[in-house]
Amino acid sequence: MNWILFFLTIQVLHFLGTYKLYKKAGKQAWQAAIPVYNAVVLMDIIKRPKWWVFILFIPVINLLIFPVIWVEIARSFRKFDTKDTWLAILSLGFYNFYLSYVVFEDLKYNENRSIKPPSKTGEWVSSITFAVAAATFVHTYIMQPFTIPTSSLEKSLLIGDFLFVSKFHYGAKTPISPLALPMVHDSIPGTGLRSYIKGIELPYFRLPGFQKIKRNEIVVFNWPSDTLALMWGDHSGKFTYKPVDKKTNYVKRSVGIPGDSLEVRNGYVFINGKQTVLPDRAKPQFNYYVDTNKPFSRDEIVHTYNVNPDEASVLNRERTKYFINLDKEHALLMKNDPKVISIKRSIDPKGNYDPVVFPHDPQYAWSQDNYGPIYIPAKGDVVTLNKQTLPFYKRIISEYERNKFEIKDNGDIYINNIKTNTYTIQQDYYWMMGDNRQRSLDARYWGFTPFDHVVGKPVFIWMSLDQNESAINKKIRWERMFTTVHGEGTPKSYFIYFIVFLGLYYLGKEVYKRRKK
Repeated sequence: MNWILFFLTIQVLHFLGTYKLYKKAGKQAWQAAIPVYNAVVLMDIIKRPKWWVFILFIPVINLLIFPVIWVEIARSFRKFDTKDTWLAILSLGFYNFYLSYVVFEDLKYNENRSIKPPSKTGEWVSSITFAVAAATFVHTYIMQPFTIPTSSLEKSLLIGDFLFVSKFHYGAKTPISPLALPMVHDSIPGTGLRSYIKGIELPYFRLPGFQKIKRNEIVVFNWPSDTLALMWGDHSGKFTYKPVDKKTNYVKRSVGIPGDSLEVRNGYVFINGKQTVLPDRAKPQFNYYVDTNKPFSRDEIVHTYNVNPDEASVLNRERTKYFINLDKEHALLMKNDPKVISIKRSIDPKGNYDPVVFPHDPQYAWSQDNYGPIYIPAKGDVVTLNKQTLPFYKRIISEYERNKFEIKDNGDIYINNIKTNTYTIQQDYYWMMGDNRQRSLDARYWGFTPFDHVVGKPVFIWMSLDQNESAINKKIRWERMFTTVHGEGTPKSYFIYFIVFLGLYYLGKEVYKRRKK
């Protein structure tokens, strides 16, 4: 409702501020009052192409174009001075009121105005503006860069990987927060200030995608629990509000898709009763207790056993007992190391109740290593609501699908003021987990991830930096540059092909310039 009122307010302000200018330009006053059509007429007045109207209705991109429109209106009525340009921009378009009501009689419409910038500076500003608009469009609707900050998907994705994430595979979301700075997330870098205006939100809308999320695909999404004030085991219902598109970006593997029944047994995932088969690039990791008769060197930890030093804890002063995170291949390699006396996987036994795991209810004695079974809801599912099921579905109903939810003193359940004991799920849900099974903050702790929180599909690693190395030649993981995220077998680097393509492009460009001369 807020966004409708906001849109209507903008239309009223536009009419009041410009209808006289429309008349001065030879148009009718009523043409400034009709939404969308008034923008088409305005493009004719300022001598700009009609396709600009389309840009005006693309959230976030339009914020970059509105200042251009305000300046173009001023210049169409012979206001070319620098002060007029700045007044048009800094007044957020209210300079039109000054033109309409203060200096209107002296205004002259420049019908034959050239749209070419009057100076080199103007040309430069115009080019920068449209370059930023184009980059913002790509960033918002096509492809967005991300970095990997944690080890939850180690071996598949490493700390220090720089990704390109496709927005169009699953369908790009239009921004929910339309009044926001372009190409930044929830805060302005280096300031801690919010990058968007609260209280004005567009309805959720997603463009058609080319595919659905497949089981075990790696997915980028907005973290559902980002708004909780007290996350784990909190039954108070306290939370702070953030729009979905401004919640923290996370990357995990979608091990469970809508309609699946999922269970974790001793750390291994079972889907519909069968142990899941991960892609061969995935290397699940677990915590191990390791006794040795001699300490490991740092080089052995990092290079022989491929372990992040931050994930290897020393348990005694003699440095011969370790708590270390390993995949199966390196655990077997370590077991055969002459220094190793014993190696044992750390597992929470079945039946242990861990209050920090979802659904945070003593009815379900689950832990990170022995969890479920749990059903992953699909759009259209009709679920029964009672004491046993409410811990799973209450947050879906009240927060993700925004219904008014109440439980009366007598135990009766009301949704949107209607008494009921069933609920129809409105969207698909997913179960997101990391491959680093005991060092991953994932769905076992927050529960389901709604489809409207899905951002996109990681497709490409364009850069990778090893945080444990300082020398530049060792810091860059050359073998990971320009590799695909998904696929079978050892990732293949296409970096050399990129260099060759770049060289041919610049060579062709130079040849074209010389032939043109």
